[in-house]
Amino acid sequence: MAERRLQGLQRVLGVNALFATAYGNVGSSIYYALGLVASFALGLTPVVFIITGVIFYMTAATYAEATSMYPEAGGSSSFARRAFNEFWSFFAAWAQMLNYTITIAISAFFVPHYLGGVFGLEALRHGPADIFVGIAVVVLLSAVNVVGVKESAGVNVALAVTDFMTQLLLVAVGLVLVFSPDTLVNNVHFGVAPSWKDFFLAIPVGMIAYTGIETISNMAEEAKDERKTIPAAINRVVIAVFAIYALLPVVALSALPVVRDPDTGKYQTLLGLTEEQGGFAGDPILGVVKQIHLGMFQQPGEIYVGLLAATILFIATNAGVIGVSRLVYSMGIHRQVPDRLRQLHPKFGTPWIGILLFGAIACLAMIPGKADFLGNMYAFGAMLSFTIAHLSVIRLRFKAPDFERPYTGPGNVGFRGASVPLFAVFGGFGTLLAFIVVTFLHLDVAVAGVGWLALGCVVYPIYRRRQGLDLTTTTKVAIPRPVVDHEAEYESVLVALESKAFSEGAMATAVRIAARRRRGIHVLVTIVVPSSSPLAARLPEQEAAAQAIIEQAKLIGGRRVTGHWTKVRAGQAGRTIVEEARAMRARAIVLPLAQRGGGGGALFPKTVETVLADRPCRVIIQSDPAPAQDGHPAVAPTAAA
Repeated sequence: MAERRLQGLQRVLGVNALFATAYGNVGSSIYYALGLVASFALGLTPVVFIITGVIFYMTAATYAEATSMYPEAGGSSSFARRAFNEFWSFFAAWAQMLNYTITIAISAFFVPHYLGGVFGLEALRHGPADIFVGIAVVVLLSAVNVVGVKESAGVNVALAVTDFMTQLLLVAVGLVLVFSPDTLVNNVHFGVAPSWKDFFLAIPVGMIAYTGIETISNMAEEAKDERKTIPAAINRVVIAVFAIYALLPVVALSALPVVRDPDTGKYQTLLGLTEEQGGFAGDPILGVVKQIHLGMFQQPGEIYVGLLAATILFIATNAGVIGVSRLVYSMGIHRQVPDRLRQLHPKFGTPWIGILLFGAIACLAMIPGKADFLGNMYAFGAMLSFTIAHLSVIRLRFKAPDFERPYTGPGNVGFRGASVPLFAVFGGFGTLLAFIVVTFLHLDVAVAGVGWLALGCVVYPIYRRRQGLDLTTTTKVAIPRPVVDHEAEYESVLVALESKAFSEGAMATAVRIAARRRRGIHVLVTIVVPSSSPLAARLPEQEAAAQAIIEQAKLIGGRRVTGHWTKVRAGQAGRTIVEEARAMRARAIVLPLAQRGGGGGALFPKTVETVLADRPCRVIIQSDPAPAQDGHPAVAPTAAA
């Protein structure tokens, strides 16, 4: 007998998909980080990005090692749970929640700046219009994620690749047209422009450029061969990001050099000045394009870069909302926050309370209209979260020295029978120092950040005590799994259906085929989960509908029919069907085919195309009959491939 696999996360993402998704998040940060860093570091902006790039490299190595050890969603929160206890897991998760919330705010805040720069709408490039539009973006995307509109992974990957190629092209053109070593040298006046205080402040702010390193870790449960693909994807992100972020500031400071204001005597660059001051801090990449002088391609280039930047930032905002929704659900599952926050909408199956609550907090963070405050707040949460991740990897080297590590970060020395990860030691020192700097040199950040942590440290123990739990023991909410049949025979027929409707024609075809040799019939029903919900989220209505379809199939096919349902992301059903067919050694796959408007033309959706392209056996496509017209019965065509 062929044992059916338990319902769970579908591992369908390879190295390229992981890389593209992560770069789509990390690469979006340059559209605002460049201006924020330049406002502090001036001519030393390229140096700051190199320093932060080294810290990012060590942090990425930490995430690669820990995630390959424990390929589960959660990032630093998951690492801390394994290395320390549930309280520190919560503490890391609460810092992550701040990161995601600020990512939503800062990405949405800069969308109108780029749109205003493209269309010449100066009102959008400063307050209060940028605040209102930014809030509108967050409200719109929060509503979309509550409804659970399907996210197109293909579009996101295409945009991420387009973004990377555009940045690469901008670097190449800039190096040819405007790069000037003499200008870069003259930009720097050590201790004056920038002052040492501003230089050190710029380093934690520069870490905002690496927003999104948690992305790959949080997608670990959806990765194919995760112990190999995750480290490989992280390494690709590091190389791509470091190449862009090391060179693009060089081009930017060549095009927009540091000059001394004759009226105030202060040094400044248009890259770091606000729009009210005539600068490009709100849309720095567009400002660079405007200074390159592309001739006949100047205006098209500005429009292209401006619209691409606005689109990428819009998607980054959405990624932040999705990150919030998944994290709040995970925290609720581990009883770290009140269960109400992870409660799924009865109709849409999304953690709507958490989405709306943290979306509202993001909107509140935008109201002051201070981009530097948002950047520093992100640095506060990110540096704390990264430091916990580094400490977790160090602790795990001593706590679980013999645990299998598919990937080990570079630079290790023996100490007391354990291997000490130098990349985590130095990376943790760097992120901790950056956390201290941004906290002690910004009173507003210290008040807001410490207040956020204090709120969490009050809510967590109160909630845990009400649940009768201590602060350190990991307790996970039990999620019911479907009853899984173990009766499916080898060489059986697989019928693939969606949870929305039952296809009598597809089932009848399967029965006819199976009757010839008394083969078993297994019904696979796919449930598409909204991107704003974890794949493991409970969807009672959809699950009940899927189970009802299986019961209908059993009524038609009899005792030989078994079935189960599984959850997938949009666009992943085809791959899941192919893998299921291989696992059960199916001799045939039966797929229903939708009719166009009740007419005779058939649609070939992506699911069917994927199954046909990678089919491991015979595929039979059954088109259910269209409604009868003019008294003539409709005919149900069947095609085999």
